[in-house]
Amino acid sequence: MNIFADIRTTIIETLNAMVAEGALPGDLSWGNVAVEPPRDPAHGDMATNAAMVLAKPAGKPPRVIAEALAERLAADPAIASAEVAGPGFLNLRLDPRIWHDVVAEVIDAGRTYGHSGMGAGVRVNVEYVSANPTGPLHVGHTRGAVFGDALASLLAFAGYEVTREYYINDGGAQVDVLARSAFERYREANGLSPEIAEGLYPGDYLIPIGEALKEKYGRDLLDKPEAEWLTQVRDFATEAMMGLIREDLALLGVKMDHFFSEKSLYDTGLIEDAIKELDKKDLIYRGTLEPPKGKVPEDWEPREQTLFRSTAHGDDVDRPIKKSDGAWTYFAPDIAYHWDKVKRGFDELIDIFGADHGGYVKRMNAAVSALSDGRVPLDIKLTQLVKLYKNGEPFKMSKRAGTFVTLRDVVDQVGPDVTRFVMLTRKNDAPLDFDFDKSVEQSKDNPVFYVQYAHARIRSVMRKAEEMHLDWSDNASLEDEAEIAVAKKLAEWPRLVEIAARNHEPHRVAFYLYDLASEFHALWNKGNEKPELRFLHEGDPRATAAKIALPRAVAVVISNGLGILGVTPVEEMR
Repeated sequence: MNIFADIRTTIIETLNAMVAEGALPGDLSWGNVAVEPPRDPAHGDMATNAAMVLAKPAGKPPRVIAEALAERLAADPAIASAEVAGPGFLNLRLDPRIWHDVVAEVIDAGRTYGHSGMGAGVRVNVEYVSANPTGPLHVGHTRGAVFGDALASLLAFAGYEVTREYYINDGGAQVDVLARSAFERYREANGLSPEIAEGLYPGDYLIPIGEALKEKYGRDLLDKPEAEWLTQVRDFATEAMMGLIREDLALLGVKMDHFFSEKSLYDTGLIEDAIKELDKKDLIYRGTLEPPKGKVPEDWEPREQTLFRSTAHGDDVDRPIKKSDGAWTYFAPDIAYHWDKVKRGFDELIDIFGADHGGYVKRMNAAVSALSDGRVPLDIKLTQLVKLYKNGEPFKMSKRAGTFVTLRDVVDQVGPDVTRFVMLTRKNDAPLDFDFDKSVEQSKDNPVFYVQYAHARIRSVMRKAEEMHLDWSDNASLEDEAEIAVAKKLAEWPRLVEIAARNHEPHRVAFYLYDLASEFHALWNKGNEKPELRFLHEGDPRATAAKIALPRAVAVVISNGLGILGVTPVEEMR
């Protein structure tokens, strides 16, 4: 049940009737007609812009359309009143029984309340984390992991067929650096002093890998030249690091459907196939790029390269795919990887990148547009930086990691549920301050606590109600404005899901849950002053069954919303 969609349908049907009557021209489009909650609840239950967006194409003043529409809508039994406001907005008040129906629908639908068919038949690939397998996941990866995982769950809730994917960057120079770093820890395990030269990875996390190398190879690799041990150590260390990364993701409750190895693109013809596909479209050529904007490096010189004509698909400049020495640029395997996604039949692609990858957005969009002939949209979401604080001070880097705060550091401080919720209390492209003290503070200012407290309060009431052996009822008693306000907020959930899924914005779910919890706590507090609003009525099972229907519905929606965020709803506060 999506009451906003239902009322919009009623409005469209009424507009069609006005066209049939000759009150409106027949060539109008209803695409921009919206129904949404009014900014000020005092103005009604819903508002529509129908008259405003139709006025110009209809050649009529918006108030004329609004008044005619209001007269017809007022005759609908679901609509108690329709009032024209301002230049032509239409405010609607619904029959009170609608809110009773919403509560009953929530309880009846349970876990499926808010599910949408919006994404039915659409296959979407969400690629996130994709950290280099050269160290444990840090706090920046944590935000990307939480955002990507919640977005994937949101899309699945909205009916999409979702694949969660991790791209393993195991084909570049960084894994050779990993191998050399691990080899020094291997030497250390064999009683020699490690030589952690500048440019190598200094973190203690490589010590166990060095010991594992010793267990496998003994001292056999010590006297061999790098050319003989590099590949073995690189593969061993990469696999070990991916095992560590999988453990880190498991701490957050993140489970990927597919891991794709960059290395699998090399020497297999896959990169060449992707470039040939672009060449068929006359998008590959030999040319010389203009010097970089701003201060030109002293060693820069114009040279002919193999280029992708990405400007033909919206990029600012064409991009090199081959270096002057014939080696592939970093961009070439990325093109091949996304070509593979297109060939796998995905209808939409979403990439979650860190803020430092902003320069890749236009070129990757151009590549996917070219490879799919514009059929497959790519949405690249950037996650901004996270600043950590504890005891009012910046949280220090992890000695184990060497240079950064790890995912494990964060989860060890506050747990996975708090970590996930806090990471979604800001839009992905806004910087995030993560204060460990505030994230566990028991106050209204802590959204994690406030939402969980609402669920725990309801579960406490439910346990007491179960002792009364009620004849459970879905027919809620909604008499006070605070009760109606909660029911109205419940009615917004299906609409919120579709908006958040359409815009790829899972933070909207966290915001909504906080607002719903606020309405519920307000009702609870009002019940402290007015006994008739309390959920439990000793000696009156019928009154209790009617009053408890509303919090039962709230618990359903909180549980559904937290499920999207990957957070476990608590049964009781400690």
